[in-house]
Amino acid sequence: MRKVVQVRTGEREKIFPAEVYQLRLVPGESCVIESERGLDFGEVLSEPEMILEAEVPRSLRRVVRKAGREDLRQYEENKKRERDAFQTCLRKIAENGLPMKLVMVEVSFDRSRITFYFTAEGRVDFRELIKDLARAFRTRIEMRQIGVRDEARMLGGIGCCGRTLCCATCLKSFEPVGIRMARNQGLSLNPDKISGLCGRLMCCLAFENETYVEALKELPKEGAQVTTEKGPGKVTAVKVLMKLVTVELEDGQELELPAKSIVRTWWRGRRSRP
Repeated sequence: MRKVVQVRTGEREKIFPAEVYQLRLVPGESCVIESERGLDFGEVLSEPEMILEAEVPRSLRRVVRKAGREDLRQYEENKKRERDAFQTCLRKIAENGLPMKLVMVEVSFDRSRITFYFTAEGRVDFRELIKDLARAFRTRIEMRQIGVRDEARMLGGIGCCGRTLCCATCLKSFEPVGIRMARNQGLSLNPDKISGLCGRLMCCLAFENETYVEALKELPKEGAQVTTEKGPGKVTAVKVLMKLVTVELEDGQELELPAKSIVRTWWRGRRSRP
């Protein structure tokens, strides 16, 4: 068994489990953890929990220590350096006339490298930019091109639901989201209503999709010819979670009925129970 907590670092605001051994950590505390490139600064997001050896991820990191006064001072100095580096990079991008948008700058906790995250329509030749930045900061420079979803995660914001973006808080990774998910849930297909701040389909469309898919298996589809206790008709609307079906009878009358009250359904030329 391993004792782990969920930790968020400044590394593109990633959230991942980290082993704590005998340390006592509570949500909201700052800590120093091991990373692939040395030490990193993070925030504890959860209470410690025990996980089985079989469930331990290969890349499980380790919390080295609680953040002390010196760690917090260094973290604040790094944040100031990030702001300075952002302004310097913006100026250098303009001087070099590069078609790119700078999103965020990250200084590693040990200050051994500075990473610049940017978006662009295509590939960008930033070799001269790297040389300019290396001369200015005298450290290793990395340029990373990201997508619009990653940009939204880094910058954060408020979604149409009035809450902080899921990608900037609870999501650990991005999952594929398709327009069929919106159809399954009976949502408007207006792009303005189902797109997030990044311009892509909202990540939350995937949260309940599986529930809707399972529920739809027990319901007739819109357009299906059905037989009710009051006669035959056609399904014009389906309320999935309430398991209600709106049926237009042959005389034009519309009825909203429980799906289980539908006697028979004809769909794709076959007769079956709903």
